[in-house]
Amino acid sequence: MPHLLPYLHEGVVEAGCDEAGRGPLAGPVYAAAVILPPDFRHPLLNDSKQMSAKARQTVRDAIMKDAVAWAVVAVSAEEIDLLNILRASITGMQRAVKALRIKPDFLLIDGNKFTPFEGIPYKTVVHGDATYASIAAASVLAKTARDEHMARLAQKYPGYGWERNAGYPTREHIDAIRRLGYTPEHRRSFQPKELEPTLF
Repeated sequence: MPHLLPYLHEGVVEAGCDEAGRGPLAGPVYAAAVILPPDFRHPLLNDSKQMSAKARQTVRDAIMKDAVAWAVVAVSAEEIDLLNILRASITGMQRAVKALRIKPDFLLIDGNKFTPFEGIPYKTVVHGDATYASIAAASVLAKTARDEHMARLAQKYPGYGWERNAGYPTREHIDAIRRLGYTPEHRRSFQPKELEPTLF
């Protein structure tokens, strides 16, 4: 992880926060918060989207073992429909911070939007998961947890290919919705153009 920064403020307890699953048509969005020790290093750690599934699992085990504190939470499809996906993602990150066993002094947030939370100062960082180690670590925990959850849901709702597409709007998934309809895990506020009714 030579390109990842270990912290923004030296000597401050910083938590990196990220989410996984903003774009899918089904399933929850997962959010994670991670406080890493300042000397944490792992050669495979990166933005989780740039890592193989095997690398993510290896790094996840190291994060869970060596992090000062970590937490992962899910925000359901139903709640996403009530809040909208941006607010649901922010809510998830706030809940993950609240679930940490140590209250951080500062938050590093992936993206460009956040809402003040419990008086903790924060900084939003576009592409933060490719910039700061703690945000990258949170991205790994959120993505691995969500992928595992979608694989379990794939067994409950076969035919949608969630074990492969994780609920994202792939051709396989959209064709399955046409054939099988929606499940309770689908986000009804997400309507891909391919499924919009036409006049002809």
